[in-house]
Order: sequence, then structure tokens, then C-alpha cells
Amino acid sequence: MSTTQSERLRGLLEPLVTSQGLDLEEIEVDSVGRKRVLRVVVDSDTGADLDQIADVSRVLSAKLDETDAMGEGEYTLEVGTPGAERPLTELRHYVRATERLVKFQLAEGGELVARILKVDDEGVDTEVPGVKGRKATARRLAFDDIVRARVQVEFSRKDKKEEEA
Repeated sequence: MSTTQSERLRGLLEPLVTSQGLDLEEIEVDSVGRKRVLRVVVDSDTGADLDQIADVSRVLSAKLDETDAMGEGEYTLEVGTPGAERPLTELRHYVRATERLVKFQLAEGGELVARILKVDDEGVDTEVPGVKGRKATARRLAFDDIVRARVQVEFSRKDKKEEEA
């Protein structure tokens, strides 16, 4: 998708997504044979449920139908939320990942897997899990020290409520 088409679509769709109480995270147009697929990724601090996804999909579809933003050709609109292992690219992504385990690619080289405890404008406070019976350690990461960050899926983590019981 060209930058101008992407910018035009973002300018058209973002106010509609925002009006539904969600953030527009990503827009992507892919060609699948003769058809095109417009993928719109939305999210919020509390997540987005199926009803919200359906509502925003209807609003976006109606707006796209009344404009020529997608041109004359046939296309499919897909609206969804970010995947479980999404990359963290904005401050709000880090805030939403608080208490989650994240794999950081560091500017100094190497990787770090740690749990985000607190986020501010300069960086994140993390807890690095202990290995082989050692205690977890605290580590501060400035955003300038982070090249990439991606949430990790945890299958066996106990919920805080379970731990306190």
C-alpha cells in the first residue's frame, strides 16, 4: 500500500475508530489474487470485545462504501485486535503490557526477558525472573535502550488473585 493511500485511509478511518472508544493501531492493504483485503487493527486500554469490533466494522464499512478511498475494485474489510505476541511500538503499548512478560532486544546487544512493572515517559521498570532458585531482580530500561520489544505468551502463569489466596 502506498504511503499516500495509507495516510488517506488513516485520516478517514481514525476519527471513526476513536469515536468508538478505540485506538487505530494499524492499517494494511494486501492483494489476494484480484481481490484486496483491508486489515484494520484496533485496541484500547481495556481491550476490545467482539461487540466493539462488530460496531467499528459496521461504521468503517459504511464510510468506505460512501467514499472512493479503496477505489473501484472489490475488497474485503477485516477488523481485529493485535495478536498475543504483538510488538510494542508506542508508549500506550507498553502501558497496556504492564504485568506481562516481554522480550526486549537491547541497543547494547543481546536480549532480555522481563516483566513490565511500571511505565513512564522515559522508560520501563522491569522484573527479571530469577533462574535456578535465585530471586527476581529489578532493572530499569530507558526507551532509547530498547530496539524491539514483544509481549510473550505465558501458558502457566498464576493470576495474582490465585497467588494471594
